[in-house]
Amino acid sequence: MKEQFDVVIVGGGMVGAAVACCLGGSLLKVAVIENEFPPVFSPEQPHDLRVSALSIASKTILEMVGAWQGIQNRRLCPFKRMRVWETAGDTEFCSDDIGHSELGYIVENRVTQLALLERLQAFENIELICPARIETLNYSNSDDSELILNNGRILTTKLLVAADGAQSKVRQGVGLGVTSWDYEQHALVIYIETAYEQQDITWQRFVASGPQAFLPLTGNFGSIVWYNSPDEVKRLQALSNEALQVELTATFPAELGDVTRVISVTSFPLTRRHAQHYVKHGVALVGDAAHTINPLAGQGVNIGLLDAAALAEVILEAVQQGRNISDESVLKRYEKMRRTENLKMMTVMDVFYQAFSNEILPLKFLRNLGLGLAERVKPLKNKVMRGAMGLEGALPKLARGESIL
Repeated sequence: MKEQFDVVIVGGGMVGAAVACCLGGSLLKVAVIENEFPPVFSPEQPHDLRVSALSIASKTILEMVGAWQGIQNRRLCPFKRMRVWETAGDTEFCSDDIGHSELGYIVENRVTQLALLERLQAFENIELICPARIETLNYSNSDDSELILNNGRILTTKLLVAADGAQSKVRQGVGLGVTSWDYEQHALVIYIETAYEQQDITWQRFVASGPQAFLPLTGNFGSIVWYNSPDEVKRLQALSNEALQVELTATFPAELGDVTRVISVTSFPLTRRHAQHYVKHGVALVGDAAHTINPLAGQGVNIGLLDAAALAEVILEAVQQGRNISDESVLKRYEKMRRTENLKMMTVMDVFYQAFSNEILPLKFLRNLGLGLAERVKPLKNKVMRGAMGLEGALPKLARGESIL
C-alpha cells in the first residue's frame, strides 16, 4: 500500500533533520528517511572526532526551530576569539569588537544531529523512518516520485529533498550533475588532551605544507586539524599515538600548550563539489548533496543549515500562495537564494587555499600584508568577522530570527 507525503527528506543528518524541523508545525506531511540512529550521547564519553564551528546564524536557525536547547543540554564549547597568523602577519578577531558575546560554538556533529532528531519527533506532521534506506527510487519529472524502502514501505511524494551527503544517491538517481575536483591536500583530525583547560579562542596558522588549525573543546581537550600532502598525512596517521604526540610538540606553536595525550585520529581528502543545478521538478538538493567546500574556515555545516532554512522558507511561502511545491518555478527561488551565495563562499575558500598553499615570495608578502591590514583597519576586520558569523549577506528569514510559519 502506497503512503502519500508532501515532502520526503532522504538523510536525517544535521542538514536533513534541520529541513524537517524548519517544516515542523506546518500543514505539510513530512517524512525523514535515515539509515541509522546515532549513538546515544553521554557527557562522560570522549568527544567525537567530527566537530563543527557553528556560526551565530546557525545558532539562530537552531533556536528558531527549537533544537538549540538540546545542544545546550548535551555539550558545546563557545569561543569569542579567533587568531590567524603567518610568519610576519598576525590578526586576532574578537566578538566584543562588534558587540557579541561569542564568535561561534564548537559542537560535535552527533550532538547537533541528536538535538535536531529529538526536536523533529515532537512535531505531529513529521515522521522519522529509521532505520531505513531506499531500495528503489522511481523519479518522475511531471508527477510524484515513488520510493520503495528496504522495510517494504512504499512512499510517494510531491517533493523529494536530497540531504544524503556528498555521494548523494538521490542526486545521481534524478540526474542532477556535479562539477568536482580534488585539492592537493588531505586533512588529519586529531583529538587531543592538553595540560590546561581550553580558552575561548580558535587559531589557524599558515605554513608551507598547509594550514594548522586548533579548535577548543570542553575541559582539557581540543581538536587539531592538520592540512598536509596526502603522503604526509598517510605517514602521520600510521604513527602510534605517542609518536604523533612527539610530532605535534615539534611542529605546532607554543600557543597550543603542552599536548599531554593523543586520543584518536582520522583523516579525509579535500574535495570540491558543486551541483550544476540544485533543483528540478519535485527535487531539491541541500547541504553536501549540493556542495562540498574546502573546510579551511569551517563553513560547510553553516551553509548547509542556511540551505535548510531557505528551502523551508520557499516551500512554506508556496503553500501560503496555493502553489504546487513540486513546480520547478517554485524551487528555482530556493536555488537563486542559495547557489550564488554558496558559490561566493566556495570561491573565497578556493582563493584562500591557493594563496596560502605556496611559498611564492610576492604572494607571501601579500598574505602578510593582508593580515597586517586586517589587524589595523577595524572596519574591514569587523566586516570579515560579521561575514564569518553569518550576520551579513542574503540570509533566509530563520537566520535573521524571523518566523516562516
